[in-house]
Formats: sequence, C-alpha cells, structure tokens
Amino acid sequence: MMELQGICHKMHAALKEDSVTDQQASKANVEYKFILDRSEIDLPFLPGQELEIEWTGNIYCTSCGAKTPKSYAQGHCFKCFKTKAECDLCIMKPETCHYHLGTCREDEFAHNVCFQPHIVYLANSSALKVGITRVNHMPTRWLDQGATQALPILKVGSRRLSGQLETLFGTQVADKTDWRKLLKGEAEPLDLIQQRDQIIEEFAPKIQAIREEFGQNLEFNESVEFLEKEQPREFVYPVDQYPEKIKSLNLDKTPKIRGVLHGIKGQYLIFDIGVINVRKYSGYQLILRT
Repeated sequence: MMELQGICHKMHAALKEDSVTDQQASKANVEYKFILDRSEIDLPFLPGQELEIEWTGNIYCTSCGAKTPKSYAQGHCFKCFKTKAECDLCIMKPETCHYHLGTCREDEFAHNVCFQPHIVYLANSSALKVGITRVNHMPTRWLDQGATQALPILKVGSRRLSGQLETLFGTQVADKTDWRKLLKGEAEPLDLIQQRDQIIEEFAPKIQAIREEFGQNLEFNESVEFLEKEQPREFVYPVDQYPEKIKSLNLDKTPKIRGVLHGIKGQYLIFDIGVINVRKYSGYQLILRT
C-alpha cells in the first residue's frame, strides 16, 4: 500500500516522448503526474486499480503559503485573491486587461505574463471552441482542457490582444468546454483547417482593424501573425472506460473517496463512483492511498 500526503496542485499533463514521431501531424498519447507540495509524483494509474483521496481539512494558499479557511481562485487565500495580479478579473477575461490604464496590480507580472507572445487557437474538447494561451504553454493548455484536437491559428504580442480576438471569434465559436460532454467520451473529429479558414475569412476586416489599433503601441510589440502552415495536433488520453452518467465528487462534502480509477482527462480523475476535478482542490492538503 502506498500513502502520500501534501498540498495539491493541478496535475501536470504532457505528451509521451515516444508516442509520436511528428507532433504536428500525429496523434500523441498524454501522460499525467500528480503534484503534491510542488513535487511531481507518477500517478499510480492502472485500469482497474483502486485509489483513495482524503482531504485532511486543511487548506494552504498556493501563493503565500498561509493557512486559509477557504480557497479562492483555485488555491489562494482571500488576501492574495484581492491583491495578486494572477487573481484579477483580466486573467479570466483577458480583453479587460487594464495595464494601459495604469491600474495593473503587479507591473512585473504584466511584463512576464501579459506581454509575452500568445496563441489564439481552435480546439475540440466537447465541441469546437476558441481559446488563448501563452506560446510556452502549448500543449499544456490544450491537455488541461481535455482537447482531442487543437490548431494554433494566430500568434499575437500580448494577452489583451489575444483576448480581443478571442472575444471577436467568440461571437461565432464557443469559448467554453462542456465538461460533462468532455467526460462522456471522445469528441467527434472536426476539420479544424476548414474551420480556421472560414473564421479568418469571415472576420478579416475586423482582424485588420484590431491589428491597426494595437500596432500603434510603441512600448510593446503587439503584432498579429497568421499561422497558415500550422497543422492540427491530436491527443489520446489514458481513459479505459467513460462513465454513462456523470456524478461529480466533492471533497468538501465527502472528505474521503475511494474508487476504481477508469481514466484521466483534462484535470479530471474518472472513477467508477464519479469524477473529480483535481484543479478545483489546489491548496487542499490531501492524502493519496493505493
């Protein structure tokens, strides 16, 4: 029997190095590591294996480390939630970035995160969606969302610019994933190249207007680059069996759960008794037992 205890963070998802020969055109297998106290642990995943998760009742802020009675914004205490830039509304809605207004919570955070190259992409998780991510967060962002297909379509110079484009495309394409459909099976394959071409053609005048508006920023390089040569990437998750009905497991209500692990997709563990979103419990002190 194995027992591990520590502060939970979102699982680390990556592509198996030997699963593809050309990641631009082939399917790649996804593997996971559980994170406790910021140390990576090979998740004891075997089809049919039992896994127990117990919450000790303690929660610690993933930013400052202070003990907190409640978790805010996926693992923060209330003080950090109100003061840290990573918890500001513009993280969820990047088009509302207010750095240019001089009201950013942390100037260093803005330079290290918001003014780094971002990708606007199409993905297929439960259906077609549009999203954004920093260049160095590919393919992690797609894997965290449980996408089976993804295609970068634009590369831009800032988070606010990527948010403007995501909002623009969001008038025609969803920007959210239906997590219940995600966990019921694989999404029907889509022709992402065709979807990309339709979107770019339809929104060409508005994209150009946004390029001209942001191109006037001399402090940062807020360019827009079309990624015509990119090809769809496809991902295969370690799921042995999908549930017929979705039951969400809640450690706040049931601090100890034990079940047979059937798979992992996105940030969800799929058990025979239900599913649990690991990322939701960032900052929770957990005990894992097999």
